[in-house]
Amino acid sequence: MNDAPLISILTFFPLVGAIVIAALRSNDAARVRALAFAISAVTLLPVVFMAVNFETRSVENSLQFVERHDWIPTLGVQYFVGVDGLGLLMILLSGIVAPMAILCSAGVERQPRLYFSLILFLQAGLYGAFTALNFFHWFLFWELVLIPSYFLIRNWGGPRCRAAALQFFVFTMVGSVAMLVGFMALYSGAGSFDFIELAEDARNSQAATMAIFVCVLLGFAVKVPLMPFHSWLPATYSEAPTPVTMLLTGVMSKMGVYGFVRILLPIFPAQMEAAMTPLLWLALATIVLSAFAALAQTDLKRMLAYSSVNHLGYCMLAVIAVSQFTSVDPAWAAEKSAALSGVIIQMFNHGVSAAAIFAFIGFIEKRSGGLRGIDDFGGLRRIAPVFCGLMGISLFASLGLPGLNGFVGEFLIFKGVFALKPWAAALATPGLLVTAVFLLKILQRVFSGPLNEKWAGFAELTPREQMIVAPAVALMFVLGVFPQLFLQLTQSTVVRIVNQLAN
Repeated sequence: MNDAPLISILTFFPLVGAIVIAALRSNDAARVRALAFAISAVTLLPVVFMAVNFETRSVENSLQFVERHDWIPTLGVQYFVGVDGLGLLMILLSGIVAPMAILCSAGVERQPRLYFSLILFLQAGLYGAFTALNFFHWFLFWELVLIPSYFLIRNWGGPRCRAAALQFFVFTMVGSVAMLVGFMALYSGAGSFDFIELAEDARNSQAATMAIFVCVLLGFAVKVPLMPFHSWLPATYSEAPTPVTMLLTGVMSKMGVYGFVRILLPIFPAQMEAAMTPLLWLALATIVLSAFAALAQTDLKRMLAYSSVNHLGYCMLAVIAVSQFTSVDPAWAAEKSAALSGVIIQMFNHGVSAAAIFAFIGFIEKRSGGLRGIDDFGGLRRIAPVFCGLMGISLFASLGLPGLNGFVGEFLIFKGVFALKPWAAALATPGLLVTAVFLLKILQRVFSGPLNEKWAGFAELTPREQMIVAPAVALMFVLGVFPQLFLQLTQSTVVRIVNQLAN
């Protein structure tokens, strides 16, 4: 089965499903949503098969389920796809969050066929971006994610959705254009679009220059986003419909971090090390300033938007710290492996917990007629204890409570960064404290204290809503107690990248 085109099936099935839904004659929102959910959820089957049959022991075979076919041979363009531990976790995350977002779209009654077909196009783009290994092919899927996102925000978002969608489009498009220019320049020197070949060439030649590196860096820095390229994110997350925000924070923001690990570290190792100090300061600003910005917010969506920036800042801190060249001393390799393992597992864990938290915010908006101010509620725990309990678990997971999934990634990140760059790790720790403060502030203001009589009829989570968030909450416990379940999938990938960075 390793020879079966599983990745092609995974990628193109939701594309075909999107076309089928767009061509339907029925405008019954419930039926269209059910069909979209079935198409989206079915894609989990090949992902689970790949995870179960993934070879975890061989560094040489860390790239598996490979498909390679000539596409435009004269330009060195191939249809080249495959997954290692990093890609596998990202497509698994996409396969979990996308069906959750579709189930949370019960309130979409206007143009349901267009809405759900765009969601499926977006899911296909995510699968393609996390599995493509040739820049030409990969860039097509990178942009495919942008287009449906823009229309989903613009057509189904809040009162200021058009401005937010335009800001999102402009920022990400500028980043994409810069990255395209960088790769065109890299191709002119190296003669290849193949990520694997370019990584090998980086160890033996100087085809990449600092100017090319900065162009590619800009594309990923906007997507993460790394400060100061973050200003599009709060408005976009706030104005996007909640299911789309779940996809934005749960999966799409991980594309930027993925690009740092998949492309920047292997292809631009010398440039990453040369720019390490200013990049570390940007990562620290992303961690600390976004935490204080979240603390200052009164809108739940904006607060959690800045929280997302904060959490991904820790991933950036680790990736940048790992970029320094060290000796082949096993002690250095172990610390780098810890930091990089933390990045990959944190990407997955944050995606699950953040998507769940935004789902809960959507449930609150639905019950309150669109209100989501942190001071609009109070005492809801008395009448909705299950709601409070499950959302509290998700917030504690995001906070990094031991026993839940968020702790594992943050622990590994700080373990590695404290050894590699102790001063940067020390300066990042205030971000942890402020994060705890504003997440606990949500629990206190929304669920604790005296009940606001205005919300005496606030409804408890329905069985259907509980089923939407139950898989995510279960994963928070499973990966908090048994992180090796996923860490073993990423081990060979981490070892390969760390070996590439040893001199």
